[in-house]
Amino acid sequence: MPIPANDPTKKTWLPVPENSDFPIQNIPFGVFLTRDDIITIGTRIGDHAIDLGALHQLGYFKDIPLTDDIFLQDTLNDFISDGQKTWRAVRNRISEIFEVSNEELKSREDHKEVVLFSMDEIEMQLPVQIGDYTDFYSSKEHATNVGTMFRGPDNALLPNWLHLPVGYHGRSSTIIPSGTPVRRPKGQTSPKENGKPGFGPSKLVDFELEMAFITTDANALGEPIPVNEAEDYIFGMVLFNDWSARDIQKWEYVPLGPFLAKSFASSISPWIVTLDALEPFRTESPIQKPEPLPYLKLSGNHSFDIELEVDIKTAENSTTVSKSNFKYMYWTMAQQLAHHTINGCKINSGDMMGSGTISGPTPDSRGSMLELSWAGKNPVTLNDGSQRTFIEDNDTVVLRGFCKNSNYRIGFGEVSTKLLPSSGT
Repeated sequence: MPIPANDPTKKTWLPVPENSDFPIQNIPFGVFLTRDDIITIGTRIGDHAIDLGALHQLGYFKDIPLTDDIFLQDTLNDFISDGQKTWRAVRNRISEIFEVSNEELKSREDHKEVVLFSMDEIEMQLPVQIGDYTDFYSSKEHATNVGTMFRGPDNALLPNWLHLPVGYHGRSSTIIPSGTPVRRPKGQTSPKENGKPGFGPSKLVDFELEMAFITTDANALGEPIPVNEAEDYIFGMVLFNDWSARDIQKWEYVPLGPFLAKSFASSISPWIVTLDALEPFRTESPIQKPEPLPYLKLSGNHSFDIELEVDIKTAENSTTVSKSNFKYMYWTMAQQLAHHTINGCKINSGDMMGSGTISGPTPDSRGSMLELSWAGKNPVTLNDGSQRTFIEDNDTVVLRGFCKNSNYRIGFGEVSTKLLPSSGT
């Protein structure tokens, strides 16, 4: 069934710059602080943020069954809990209000005054209260690269990797929005000649180019989500930089996996782009061999053609160090969610699932400095002439992502994070 908000011919009465990530066909959802220091739920078209709380109070959603305070909150969790039918109705209605020939709001200067904000008048917040966070490891190219470095090409993929989406439970308290700086973490590192572990600031801080999806309340405890229904419980997606301290991780991860090396910070883009908005950009996934077990078997296109870029910004300039694509992911979001719940694990509104580092088939599409510099053996030269094997203090890492066809572009904006020196250094 066609989604009216996705109409490629639709135009808006709001100005939208050429190649904007936020045409009227996007309509993402986020949370922001207004010029009056009020936190509200909103959306974005072009360079205008739209206060959905004000729109609702003014009666623009009167034909949609919504609670009075649904948009007057500091997170999207309750709205997401209302389910796909509500998200779709609200997004379609926003599209209708801002369509170029619709005069309802367009002709009301008094209403526009309280509904519309320029982006420099607002401060974006974390869009959801993330109760639980799971990080997967679902890029075959990434897993092969890392496995080759540490185990050799013949044992790059561990025996389970081609049979299930490998993942671990992460720390949700340190997930932060774009623009929030991160301090270089401290921790233990591998012993030297004296047999004692080292301690101090990580010397190998790395970015991880990922995306993440946000879920709604999906199942009761003990009830798995069928793989062919899983996408109905995915609200939308964000860009995700899952920071990593490689030297700390190398020492601590055996036998239970990542801990302090991953829990110090993970950065997300503030606008959640709905799965509905991404619908026109569906594409096929890599062929899975061996064939997955029945509970993971899917037919049709369940990946998305999302172009991804990573920049490292110094005081001098900016350098694009990686260009990848979400479509390279071996395990799809539907398979990840189905596997996550096959044991009956309960999924809640606002839970977040990271894709794992997204690497492509070519050296310039690798999604981490670990791969780009091949564990430090091949330094990456930046545009200012300096070189990097990993991220240095005061570097800013910027992730961008967008889909594009002959009609329009849908994007996520960016997630930008500066690495500060370790505390006490």
